[in-house]
Amino acid sequence: MLFKVNSIFTLAFFTDPDVTLGAKLLEVILIVMGLITIYNGIKNLLDKSNPARIGTAVFWCALGIVLALGRWLPPIASGILVIIMTIPAIFKQVKMGKSNAPTPEEEKANFDKIGMKIFIPALTIGVSAILFALLTKLGALVGIGFGIILSIVLLMIYSRDNKPKVFLDDSARLLSVVGPLSMLPMLLASLGAVFTKSGVGEVIAELVGKVVPEGNVNVGIIVFAIGMALFTMIMGNAFAAITVMTVGIGHPFVLAHGADPVVIGMVALTAGYCGTLCTPMAANFNIVPVAMLDMKDRFGVIKNQYIPAIILLIFQIIYMIILK
Repeated sequence: MLFKVNSIFTLAFFTDPDVTLGAKLLEVILIVMGLITIYNGIKNLLDKSNPARIGTAVFWCALGIVLALGRWLPPIASGILVIIMTIPAIFKQVKMGKSNAPTPEEEKANFDKIGMKIFIPALTIGVSAILFALLTKLGALVGIGFGIILSIVLLMIYSRDNKPKVFLDDSARLLSVVGPLSMLPMLLASLGAVFTKSGVGEVIAELVGKVVPEGNVNVGIIVFAIGMALFTMIMGNAFAAITVMTVGIGHPFVLAHGADPVVIGMVALTAGYCGTLCTPMAANFNIVPVAMLDMKDRFGVIKNQYIPAIILLIFQIIYMIILK
């Protein structure tokens, strides 16, 4: 009965004429991502070599359900699943089981066979995202999904060994390598929306108003840019930070005094990404490479980025002040 009700809700979304094709395709991508995540959970549950296979399965399956069915789940159900997700992660019961990673010898043999053409599938994803963003109304995220499909086709042409199960297992392996940090960007983006809704921006505006001189746009720009970098370090995501910081600082102390919103908004966002370079909260940028490259220093990526980040931030502040 529950399956029948969920099927009706799912069908209603995909047949609704008011929902854009881009939104429907993006939902399909999320469902596929959820199914892959659930597959990883089941795969680890059946892997007796995994010392924490139950906790690992609970984490990945809960995350997969939220990804695949989040649109149709009641908010309370999604919240409970997120809490369930965090329990094995807190107790370090999310571990990587048996890996089917290729050996160095296999990697070398494949590179000798394919050569630099191996970069074409990766470039295809980026090019597809740009083309979809510029030439269609479907959006860049749908373009990424389409680019991934094209990349899979190219890789299957490169080698007959690249069967669908290879891509499925490698997707699961990548999830296992990243571990619980894979859910961090989603939680941080949600946190940004919660902060905005709960009025954190107004609180920041009140505090900054005691420091920034009224009507001094240049000082407002400096505080806005630095605030974006610092808040992004906390949030791990400039997109999550910019809504709060624009409400709290950008609008009352910069935009309200006649500054160009296009220049300020665009550059403030990139100023936030200077903070992204300096925080472990930006898992996709600074933690995933450490795991993928098996680096000994967990903060090795950040240590090589903070000086360029400071230089870029200073440049962006000057840029905003000149073009405001």
